[in-house]
Amino acid sequence: MKDLFSVKDKVIILTGGSGILGSCMAKHLACEKAIVVILDRNKEVGEELVEKIKSEGGKALFLMSDVLNRGILEQNKQFILDTYGHIDVLVNLAGGNQSGATIPPDKTIFDLDMDAFRNVINLNLFGTVLPTIVFAEVMVKQKKGSIINISSESALRPLTRVVGYGCAKAAVSNFTQYMAGEMAIKFGEGIRVNAMAPGFFLTEQNRTLMTNPDGTPSDRCRTVMAHTPFGRLGKPEELLGTLQWLASDASSFVTGTVIPVDGGFDAFSI
Repeated sequence: MKDLFSVKDKVIILTGGSGILGSCMAKHLACEKAIVVILDRNKEVGEELVEKIKSEGGKALFLMSDVLNRGILEQNKQFILDTYGHIDVLVNLAGGNQSGATIPPDKTIFDLDMDAFRNVINLNLFGTVLPTIVFAEVMVKQKKGSIINISSESALRPLTRVVGYGCAKAAVSNFTQYMAGEMAIKFGEGIRVNAMAPGFFLTEQNRTLMTNPDGTPSDRCRTVMAHTPFGRLGKPEELLGTLQWLASDASSFVTGTVIPVDGGFDAFSI
């Protein structure tokens, strides 16, 4: 019987793949016999991750990249094609936030740093759009491929403080659904575009919001957990099942979805 969830020998690109969530995903996919390609600006961390994967018998490649530079992305694409001949899955992980694009309790919307706001929109939205356009061209020629964007709980409902990030991720969700229709109608059912919307996971990007200097949960973190039926933050490995489902043929009739992985946060009310 065919293993519906197999990603064996699939070439899977992870932009921003050397972060906490990306590293976890890369290691898992490599263990599942995929060929993992990590695109990131952090050469030292990216190459260290690749060596770790290879030392455990996995297949991986690191390429310096910039998700806001189409020329560099085109170079990455050609190198990947020259090396492996195909590109099967794109996971758009690159993103982040800036303090100036948030509204802390002692400030108001009128204190918003518009440059920081613009930077956050650029990184999260354009940093998803550009890689999608570049690598989807290969998938169109192949007539098959899966694009997995990373949205956020803040895209599903507005959260306090993170105005820039929330706006950017809401746009990513909208772009995901638009591209699902665009790809299927014009290029066939073989190309699918979906998104995962992680709930609250502790990463380097949100550490200062979610923890105190001594490492204990911040007031915001305690509030988040109080509104999460599971009563805790997520663990990076809890994203892997949804990731593999979307990357594999098990989700062959799934496109245009934004799937919360959030311990029930989005479904919960008092």
